Amino acid sequence: MKLAERREPYWTVISAGCAVGYRKGAKGGTWVARLRDGGRQHYDALGAADDHRDPDGLTVFSFAQAQERARDFFTRKARELAGHAEPSEGPYTVAAAISDYLAARERRGSKGVRADRYAANARILPELGAVEVTKLTAKRIRDWHHTVAEAPKLLRTGKGAAKQATVPVDERDSEAVRARRSTANRLLTVLKAALNHAFHEGRAATDEPWRKVKPYREADAAVVRYLSPAECLRLVSACEPSFRHLVRGALVTGCRYGELIRLQAADFNPDAGTVTIRQSKAGKPRHVALNAEGQQLFAGLVAGKAARDLIFIRADARAWGVSHQQRPLVEASRRAKLDPAATFHILRHTYASLLAMRGVPMGVIAAQLGHTDTRMTERHYAHLAPSYVSDTVRAALPAYGLLEEPTIVPLHG
Repeated sequence: MKLAERREPYWTVISAGCAVGYRKGAKGGTWVARLRDGGRQHYDALGAADDHRDPDGLTVFSFAQAQERARDFFTRKARELAGHAEPSEGPYTVAAAISDYLAARERRGSKGVRADRYAANARILPELGAVEVTKLTAKRIRDWHHTVAEAPKLLRTGKGAAKQATVPVDERDSEAVRARRSTANRLLTVLKAALNHAFHEGRAATDEPWRKVKPYREADAAVVRYLSPAECLRLVSACEPSFRHLVRGALVTGCRYGELIRLQAADFNPDAGTVTIRQSKAGKPRHVALNAEGQQLFAGLVAGKAARDLIFIRADARAWGVSHQQRPLVEASRRAKLDPAATFHILRHTYASLLAMRGVPMGVIAAQLGHTDTRMTERHYAHLAPSYVSDTVRAALPAYGLLEEPTIVPLHG
């Protein structure tokens, strides 16, 4: 349908409060941007429409080109209305947005900044770092998200390594595919958080492009790997003496590695039978109850120590560092014949899983682990807990007689 000439543009809404208009004139059309700020409206002339000439991006613009120019206007105007001076460093890129976001988290004392910065440097910035935030599209983010999900897994390499070691994803292994998609989802969360921070700071006029991109469904489904008590004993026995204390500490508290290595002698309360975690991921301190074995372990470790002395130290009397745990744990797992190798995350899962299987309420487990509520705890451990449904089914379902009588009789010494 041919549009009638009129002064009021024909508007296309780009996002909430932002629109691009086409004004039809006697000699052709022009593009106009409109930004609504409460009851006020702000306009900007974008240039001539491509009614009679091919778009060149300089004097004549297609609708797509007009949208790009409009986004620049929306960003500039939003910053002006928010009271921000126009940045002097040039275009505001995804790399700058991530840097500003992580810096803001550091100022707030948020946990996990180091890990998120490492992940962003490895997986987000190489592909998207140089892209201007105002020119970022949903398709660009979606394509990057899929690329990360299909990319080989990065392996930890030593300093000075000539090349980053990787492991290809086996497409036939559903768990490997799920794990890579879960990684892609976590990175998408970091990217969206950084872009949302830029949006709220007036660096972007709309959050629509990244709001449209959805994470993979069911990629973060609970996959709990935990050790049996027998495997725990094998692992502890296979550890070097000083590292053995750390592994024991993880198994009797369910604490994260970073929480354990910061514990001081004063954090153990022998009268209450607890250890206090003063710095946790959730940002709140918590008191972890110890069983008799845990109390005996911590009592022995703090004996003769001053209040501010670290409970867990290395064989050379130095503090355990951020990444000192993985190699000795992999080596101990090899000697204990555990495959896959244990991690401190698995030790934490083991603690919570054994509690769940003994019928400990989810709220109690959540409090011990430092979860802010029971949602994450239930997602990972509720299926392990005794339940009315499982008990009823096991009691009521008759034996069919499907199995053959065993022909091998076990010998009992």
